[in-house]
Formats: sequence, structure tokens, C-alpha cells
Amino acid sequence: MSLAADNHDRIRVRGARENNLKNIDVDIPKRRLTVFTGVSGSGKSSLVFGTVAAESQRMINETYSAFLQGLMPTLARPDVDVLEGVTTAIIVDQERMGANSRSTVGTATDANAMLRIVFSRLGQPRIGPPQAYAFNVPSISGAGAVTMEKGGREVKERRSFTVTGGMCPRCEGMGRVNDIDLAQLYDSSKSLAEGALTIPGYTADGWGVRIFTGSGFLDADKAIRDYSKKELDDFLHHEPTKIKIGDINMTYEGLVPKVQKAFLSKDREAMQPHIRAFVDRAVTFTVCPECNGTRLNVGARSSRIGGVNIADACAMQISDLAQWVRTIDEPSVAPLLSALQRSLDSFVEIGLGYLSLDRPSGTLSGGEAQRTKMIRHLGSSLTDVTYVFDEPTIGLHPHDIQSMNRLLLQLRDKGNTVLVVEHKPETIAIADHIVDLGPRAGTAGGTVCFEGTVDGLRGSGTLTGAHLDDRHVLKHAVRSRSGVLEIRDAHTHNLRHVDVDIPTGVLTVITGVAGSGKSSLIHGSIAGRDGVVSVDQTAIRGSRRSNPATYTALLEPIRKAFAKANGVKPALFSANSEGACPNCNGSGVIVTDLGMMASVTTTCEVCDGRRFDASVLEYKLAGRDISEVLAMSVDEALEYFSTGESRTPSAQAILERLTDVGLGYIRLGQPLNTLSGGERQRLKLATHMAEQGGVYILDEPTTGLHLADVEQLLGLLDRLVDSGKSVIVIEHHQAVMAHADWIIDIGPGAGHDGGHVVFEGTPADLVSARSTLTGDYLARYIDAP
Repeated sequence: MSLAADNHDRIRVRGARENNLKNIDVDIPKRRLTVFTGVSGSGKSSLVFGTVAAESQRMINETYSAFLQGLMPTLARPDVDVLEGVTTAIIVDQERMGANSRSTVGTATDANAMLRIVFSRLGQPRIGPPQAYAFNVPSISGAGAVTMEKGGREVKERRSFTVTGGMCPRCEGMGRVNDIDLAQLYDSSKSLAEGALTIPGYTADGWGVRIFTGSGFLDADKAIRDYSKKELDDFLHHEPTKIKIGDINMTYEGLVPKVQKAFLSKDREAMQPHIRAFVDRAVTFTVCPECNGTRLNVGARSSRIGGVNIADACAMQISDLAQWVRTIDEPSVAPLLSALQRSLDSFVEIGLGYLSLDRPSGTLSGGEAQRTKMIRHLGSSLTDVTYVFDEPTIGLHPHDIQSMNRLLLQLRDKGNTVLVVEHKPETIAIADHIVDLGPRAGTAGGTVCFEGTVDGLRGSGTLTGAHLDDRHVLKHAVRSRSGVLEIRDAHTHNLRHVDVDIPTGVLTVITGVAGSGKSSLIHGSIAGRDGVVSVDQTAIRGSRRSNPATYTALLEPIRKAFAKANGVKPALFSANSEGACPNCNGSGVIVTDLGMMASVTTTCEVCDGRRFDASVLEYKLAGRDISEVLAMSVDEALEYFSTGESRTPSAQAILERLTDVGLGYIRLGQPLNTLSGGERQRLKLATHMAEQGGVYILDEPTTGLHLADVEQLLGLLDRLVDSGKSVIVIEHHQAVMAHADWIIDIGPGAGHDGGHVVFEGTPADLVSARSTLTGDYLARYIDAP
């Protein structure tokens, strides 16, 4: 019989206004695969992640106690009138996994935990429980007296404990040890008073140096090379000790532990450039000589199953490890082996069989991280949940996209709602329902241009529909090389001692299936050479206070232009400096902490979210104040700074680069944490284009690009080459391959099945040969006979 519950077959969105969405209404069918399309910046993520998924997570969090909610991230209610039929949302996004050096592919999934249990049951000799095989657990022991009450009297008993862990004691489970080059910390020919310390921030009159000179342990006027053995030890390695300098209580410790705490305990990528350069000079990292990089102590390495220890197993390619696990036949742990086998097979099925469990999770690309997160959901028995994916095909060769499509359909067929933000036509083609947003980006987007089937999209007349069946023809003539960049005996990761010449003066595309060795070849052999500008996929870190204007250094010429026009200091025109609104300190919002309840974020009533003090907004440049300029899009700002009283050539040059990479729609003051992964990468590309270099390396620049925007990217690549640059692009997009002057295909497979150069030549030669997977898919793309 029919029940009222049967009518709840849609997620109803009414009046969505998050970010640039213009009060839109959408009905999303449940238990179907819905793909959201549109140009970058059209509002796809605002609808899927910022509205549907965000409200689902917020409502789930509200079911927990107030205490638990206080420990969770604060989620504001999305700007939407009605949101009905929402189910539990599982978000699988592109966010990189934490760069914690103790996190690996194995620890980030359940595979490592299950493998440890297998070894604790079957390993010979037996060394202890599962934690004895864990590189994050140290071996410790202790003893002492415990006071307790028995029969009304206090009784002391001696107790001891022992924890058997697998951590290598030398490197503390890191796999690497660091040595500090003392010559980079100080000039031994000088005294402290003469400025011997060469560490950033340690000026002669600063507290960093005054602690040493006023400690009483050292002679401030004595050259460091003349120190006695005790003085040198006090200077470099002294234990933390309380001292008094004048009336101030301080803690004195040696220079080496001070540097280790101040620099080595921090994420290198988050450091300022000059600090990072110092760390790179002063610190050398080498493989731990005691554990040989395995992170495990002797005991953990001694226990084996069929001659294989847990370090060997974690170092195996996952596809090989899956085969090895199949050889273990032990009924007592059969359910565990079955679960481990399913997890490892999921890696292979999702196209990550070339990884190993000991691979640091921070080294995974955005696409690899997203697919790793999918592993735990593939075997899940949950149904009627909403899976949300952000461009799951990023980093995938056309051959691998078919596997990803099968996985998305499997999730749907289990009775789940699958929502996918995607640009690739191969994935758009399998959708049950399409929602196309646009028509353009930023303020020119935010509306629903089409809802319906794939065939309906083709005939809809929208930008996506018009470009869905795009095919690029091969170039009639390719450029001639001006020289070569030699790579000899490249053996980083899975490369098999590769010798190859990269032509200069042309557009070279490096292709191959995911994990074949493309990035290892280029980033391991070319990046870092003089005159090479490398734009990789490392994420831009940004807070609410950072925006495109600050990241690209555009704000500097803007502030100077305002200062010159009004006869005041440039610092007034920074919301992070003297010009900040005193009420919100330049953040534009007030965050009210309600203790264990969720914090409340409200727009600052004094500056109305404009972030600047009212007196600063009285200063104008060509009729606009600084907040109005930061609210402009890149396209609007380019016109504003190109003519008239506000003409600023240095600002114009930066804005032209932003337009070149397809970011004309973003606002200058838009917080970086609101940009998508693709937008951040193109922002980074625009910044690097200002650097002086003869060779540019671009790692998948089509990430996040709509089909209609690929043409603009190809134009940018042509302009770079025609200006005399050599451009090397690591890419899977067939349009970029077809546009290349020279193609180098790495393969034939992934992991140990790859690492060879399987083709070198022009795109036409690759298509006519059809000798590789890439050649086959490129031939299909251009409809070659």
C-alpha cells in the first residue's frame, strides 16, 4: 500500500542565496546520480556544499549534546528559505589530508590497523599485542608505589607497567632524523654582542639574543670560536633553566633545542619564504640509520609471516599486498583477513593500487586524497545517505575515469543519493539528472540554467550544453624546438632509470595514467633548476583575512595609489593594519563565543562588514573608497586601474594575469577560504607568471576548469610559448594533449607497472600509432579513423 513516506523522494531547495546564488529553487531526486555543471564560479559548490551538505551536517550536529557541539566546528545555517528531504550527507572533497608526518595511507584508512592485528596473531616470533607493530606507539615501562585503602587502612603497594610499542627509538617513528648545520646558526668568528647569530629574528638588540647575553653563562664579548667546552655546551645544549634579566623572569635554554622548537616543530609549507629558506639551509633530513626509514623498532621488524615483516608489507605496492594477503590461509583470523582483503581491493578498484600503505598522506594529490577517503565508503552497508563529491575525476587519466564512474553508480545502486560537482563530459554522461548553473561566473552566475537529462542538456543552448561534445583537432603544424632539457637516470619513486630529453621553446605535455610517474619525472628532475618556475598542486593556505589582493601582492600598489591621491600613509588602507575597524579589528564580523553552545558570527555593525574605519572610507580614488575597490571583480578592477585618475600600471599588470588564467569574476577582497581548489591553483599560476624564468612547469592546470574555459587556457599557454618560454604541462585533458607540440607518455601502467617512457613525439604520431592507452583515448577524442 502507498504511504505518505513514499512521497519524500526529492530534496527540495527553495530560495537559496548562499554566496552568489540568486534565490534559486531546485528539486534534486533522491537515490539518483545528479551532476552539477557550470563554469567555475557559477555557484555549483555554493549549492551542493554550502547549502545542501552544510545544512545536513548542521542538523546532525544539533542532535548531539550541547557539550559535544561546543567541541565541534561551528556551522552557520545556510542562507536558504526551505530545505526539505535532506538526508545524512557524507562529504568526499578535495581537501588534502593533513601533512602530519606520522600520518600515512595505512593509518588514514583501516588497513594499517587490521594489518597490525594480523601480525600480532600470526607473526613469528610473537612480540606482543597490535600496538607492538605500531610506529606511533613507543615502548615504555615504569614502576612506583600506589596508595590505596583496604579494611579502613591506607596500604602502599608497588606496581609496575610495561607498554610494548613498535616505534623506532632513534627517529621516534618519523623514519627520518635531522641534523642541524651549526654554521648556519652563527658566525663563530664573532661574539654575541657583534651579532654572531644568523637566525631570522635574532637581532643584536632583540630578546632572542639578550637571553644569551644576560644569562650569566656566556661572555657576550667573546668570539664563539674561543668558548671553552663548557661554554659551548651551555650555549648550544643547556637544559631549560629559570633566570632573571633585570626584573624579568625568563627561561634560558641552549640554541639547538630553541631552534628545534621554534622552526622544526612547525609545518614547513606554512612558514614565510625567508624562514623556509633558513630551515632548508640549516637543517638536513636523512633516512634513520637505525630503522632504515621503516619507523619501526627491531622487535617489530623481527616478527614475520612467511618471511615478510610488517615494514615489508607496508612498503609493498597495494596491488601486490592484496595478492600477498590472499596467500595467508589461517581460519582463526579469516574474518579479519576478509575485511583487510576488501579494503585493499577497494584501493585497486578505485585506481590507487600503485600506492603503498607507508606513503605519507601529506604527499597525496587532491584527487588521490579524495579517492583515499572514498575507500571507507565503498564497503559500507549504509543506504539512503547523500554522498557529495567534488570533481572526483581530478588527476585521472581518461582510462581511469571509467572505473570512477562505475564506483559512483555502485553507490547509487545501493539506494543512495549521489551528488557530483563535475566538468568532465565522461562523468556528466552517466548522470540520471543534471543541474546546470550559470550562465557565467560570480555575479553573472548563480541561476539555474537547466534541469533535466544529458540529452536535454545537449539541446538546451546553455554554455555547458554547447561545449559538451567539444572535440579539438590536432594542430596542422607544430613548433620547432630550440634546445633540450636533459634528464638522465631518473629513478625517483617508480621511475626505471629514465633517460629523456624535454624540448625547449615549445609546449610539451607529459601524460600517462595516474601513478605512472609523470610528476616524479618532472618535479624530481626539472623543478628546482635555475630559471624553472614550477606551479604544483600544493594547496594555498588562507584565512578570512587573506584574499586575492593580498595573495598576489595587488594590495600594495592599490594602497600606494590611495595614499598618493590623498596625501596620507599607505598603512591606512590595510584592514590588517592601521585602517582596521576598531570594533571588529578589520575582520568584518563579530564572533560571539557562547561557551559550550555554538558560536554566533554576525556582521560588524560599526563598519557594516567593510572592515575599515569610517575615517579611512572618506579617502577616495577616482570616486571610490578602498572597500568599494576591494568589492570589485577582477574584470571591473582592470578597467578601473587602466584609465583615468586611478590608472596604476603595476596593479593593471597583476589584474591582467588574473584575467589570463580565467579569474576575471572573483572579487579582490573575497576570502581565500571561499575559493575552490581549481580557483586557488589558477590564482597561484597567475602569481607565478610574474616570476622571471625560461621554463614553466604546470601541474594539471585544467583542474576545476569548465569545458568553455579550456580554450582560454590553451591561449594562455600559446602566449607563454610565443613569448620565448618553454612550457611543460602535466595533464590528462585530451584538448591540451591535442594542442601540444610534443608529447611524452609515461607508463604503461601505474606503480611498478609504470616508470617507463612509452612514447615520445607529436600528437599526430601518438594518434596514428595508437600504441599506448593515451594514444587510444586521444584518437577517440578527436574522432580519428
